[in-house]
Amino acid sequence: MRSMPLDRTFFRQNPVDLARDLLGRHLVRYINGQRLTVRIVETEAYLGVPDLAAHTAGGRRTARNQSMYLDGGHLYVYFTYGMHYCMNIVASTAEDPVAVLLRAGEPLEGIEVMQASRSRATRLTDLCSGPAKLCQALQIDRKYDGIDLLAPESAIVVEPGDLSRSFVKESIVTRPRIGVGYAKEWADKPLRFYLRDNPHVSRP
Repeated sequence: MRSMPLDRTFFRQNPVDLARDLLGRHLVRYINGQRLTVRIVETEAYLGVPDLAAHTAGGRRTARNQSMYLDGGHLYVYFTYGMHYCMNIVASTAEDPVAVLLRAGEPLEGIEVMQASRSRATRLTDLCSGPAKLCQALQIDRKYDGIDLLAPESAIVVEPGDLSRSFVKESIVTRPRIGVGYAKEWADKPLRFYLRDNPHVSRP
């Protein structure tokens, strides 16, 4: 049974607020009627035009990053290193190309299906503990780039989650993003967020 997803207003936040507010929420992937659910435990904010680590830095607009220019609540999926997919949730409003990278999730439902997709993962904590691992476990690739998470019968939705927001707020750790050393002064900005002591984050 489908639960009510979060609404458009939720996704139209600025990317930093959205990155923090996504923690503890449930990312749900439907495959052949089955729910695969993870609790979002780690995110990174990408601030668009001025952010040298963002794919839209300097106003860059290509076929690859076009989805970042959509309204908040769409998915931006990209292929990297010739082998991995990563997914972002677009923030703000149309033509403001900002997004939140989903870095890690805690598996809750459909774990057997995720394990079949991630056969190399020997521990539950390794199943979705990284952006590429998360996409692989949930079978998300470029086919899902640009989808609207709020569309009726969407294969991917974000639900409110089951943790108290006060608990989540008190548990958030802020750190620099990972793998953006090329981004000059933006490399050390505190734009990565995760739930303290959660064993499913990509790294502490």
